[in-house]
Amino acid sequence: MAGRTGRVPPAPRWHQARRAVHRVRTTLRRSAVDYFRGDGSDWIAFAALLVTVPALTWATLAEPLWFAPESLVLPVVLGGLLLRPASLLVLYAAAAGALIVEATVLGPYTAGPGRVTPGTTLVVAAVGLSGLLVAQFRSRVGVPWRRGGTMLFDLRERIRVQSKLPKLPAGWHHEMALRPAGGQSFSGDFVVAALTGPDRRTLEVVLTDVSGKGMDAGSRALLLSGAFGGLLGSLPPHAFLPAANAYLLRQDWQEGFATSVHLVLDLDSGDYELFSAGHVPALQRSAGSGRWEEKAAEGPLLGVYDGVRFDAVKGSLRPGDVLMLFTDGLVETADRELTEGIDRLTGEADRYVVTGFEGAAWHLIEAVARDVNDDRALLLIRRD
Repeated sequence: MAGRTGRVPPAPRWHQARRAVHRVRTTLRRSAVDYFRGDGSDWIAFAALLVTVPALTWATLAEPLWFAPESLVLPVVLGGLLLRPASLLVLYAAAAGALIVEATVLGPYTAGPGRVTPGTTLVVAAVGLSGLLVAQFRSRVGVPWRRGGTMLFDLRERIRVQSKLPKLPAGWHHEMALRPAGGQSFSGDFVVAALTGPDRRTLEVVLTDVSGKGMDAGSRALLLSGAFGGLLGSLPPHAFLPAANAYLLRQDWQEGFATSVHLVLDLDSGDYELFSAGHVPALQRSAGSGRWEEKAAEGPLLGVYDGVRFDAVKGSLRPGDVLMLFTDGLVETADRELTEGIDRLTGEADRYVVTGFEGAAWHLIEAVARDVNDDRALLLIRRD
């Protein structure tokens, strides 16, 4: 009968409706996901905000005391965060039209409260101008605001992963702590490390302090940490700092210098070489005497001169000895000289090294340079 009359049975119609609703939901969900990832169009947000403008206008005309004309700044603010400049201009035109309608229907602002005043127009215009500037900057950078936080989080995690020290064999222990200036998430200090050699029994560690601090130096630190991580282990130890220096010179940064210390430690014998590029000296504590000895290698800053040499200082870690590498933010401030800072650092280090090594690097930063407005990094290596 259904075939003769051409009518569709109720069940297929219901299934067709369900499929249509499912397709709409899938399309909207996919569009929303793409939008918040920064890959899709902004038509959903644009349509939603464009509908909000007449809705607020109707509410203002109906209840002006509860829905003030200034409420139009809400879609204007959200538009500045969510929309592209072209869509934003259309939204602003709709908001301007809504203000004109409200001023015409409600009457002059001298007739009583709840009207469109010159101040209302100035507030909406100022907010709109601010949103347009933000949208233009975001469009010029090419990173939607909804992806900006994700990108920064990813960059921070990459620096953290690259600064992770490899697991050492039995008989060795290491502690490391990094603290950016001002409690920020990015630091100009970074560490790259790797186990190298034919049998992976050589530990190479590079501790670098990029010029600047915090967010200003974070992007350069990320670039250099990736480059230094690629160089580490690919070149002989004596060739690492010359290659790093040449890399910095090629960048031609206005503020492009850095200090760095390169440790090459034989995990079988405990013998090591220490190369320095303008870095503060390392410190070694002898288990026999309990004294700290400075290990200062010679070498200029990275990224300043071409064709320079970096001479190593040699030493050996015996059982119970500790080697400490750090950046100048830990020991040198505007009101404290380098020698005074080193004396304070070694005095505090004796307490944590003798009583227990777990968490010593972090506790030392807290004790010596907790309130210093500079990037601070500390690395401790002990032979058990």
